Amino acid sequence: MAFVFQGNPDNFDIDTYLAIANDDANGRPRLGGDMTDTDKLELSEKPITNRRTFLKTIAGVGLLSATPQSLLSSDTDDLLQKKFSDTGERLPVIGMGTWITFNVGNNIQTRNQRTQVLGTFFKLGGGLVDSSPMYGSAEEVLGYALDRLGRPQPSLFSATKVWTPFSSRGEWQIEESHKLWGLQQFDLYQIHNLVAWEHHLQTLQQHKHEGTIRYIGVTTSHGRRHQELEQIIQTQPIDFVQLTYNILDREVERRLLPAAIEKGVAVIANRPFQGGDLFFKLARKPLPKWAGDIDCQNWAGFFLKFVVSHHAITCAIPATSQVEHMIENMGVLRGKLPDSKTRKRMADYVASL
Repeated sequence: MAFVFQGNPDNFDIDTYLAIANDDANGRPRLGGDMTDTDKLELSEKPITNRRTFLKTIAGVGLLSATPQSLLSSDTDDLLQKKFSDTGERLPVIGMGTWITFNVGNNIQTRNQRTQVLGTFFKLGGGLVDSSPMYGSAEEVLGYALDRLGRPQPSLFSATKVWTPFSSRGEWQIEESHKLWGLQQFDLYQIHNLVAWEHHLQTLQQHKHEGTIRYIGVTTSHGRRHQELEQIIQTQPIDFVQLTYNILDREVERRLLPAAIEKGVAVIANRPFQGGDLFFKLARKPLPKWAGDIDCQNWAGFFLKFVVSHHAITCAIPATSQVEHMIENMGVLRGKLPDSKTRKRMADYVASL
């Protein structure tokens, strides 16, 4: 059974575990196993009323036939992708996170709805899907969804994490994730929030040598442990780093992103919407008139374009439980990205609101 932390993560020993985000996808304390499925749905869907501008042509959630045909194109040549390895391999700049949103337990109706969300992600050109044993039933639900969508999904870039302070549990957790996803090989395996990273890094290197993992990474969030993360980037043989980056949380621009560029480490940006808080803060504010110059029709596109236009960022991993929000996010894969001058203009505009 997937592990679910019971209680407020603030009560966890952060110095030992450093693995529980102290708030959920919408900035409130996570209730873990005490949450009903309805509670989880309400948490993940809270920003919905602020994200509809781009989707006025949609008659109902999940009706992809009403989606603009430019988004439904199966041609990947026009997708915004970034190279991340010496082999020339590329990733679409928008991936998908599963924290909170895919932790829906055994409710078949909700699982099927999340399957629709994942299917929409692939249909619109998505690649990287990120999860973790920390995310309750999310990995199991992903496996369920992949079964129903049909295997293999050619564009899937599977990314999960090892998350345990006990070195002896690492191997078991890795094996369990393979079973839950239904995969023989993971594209990316990360060490969640640097928990016991020295030991787990050795384990992951062995798995990479054996071919059950293609790439290795480490993660952090909420601005934690940046000094240690920088040291790891500079000294350890990792391929990816995952960290928090959005239009308001930009501290990583000072040292971490330059270090990643220097070492050729790919960067995944988590919390690109600041856990949903950006929508709450700017819900009643208008997009600037010049947003159309960079093909932005909504705040989601505005926030995501700022993140992925940084040359160090390989992709961002927004999470959603809604098909229409997924369509909105994936719209960023087509169209213009801001240049450095426009990025400054974007940041200044948000700071002024």
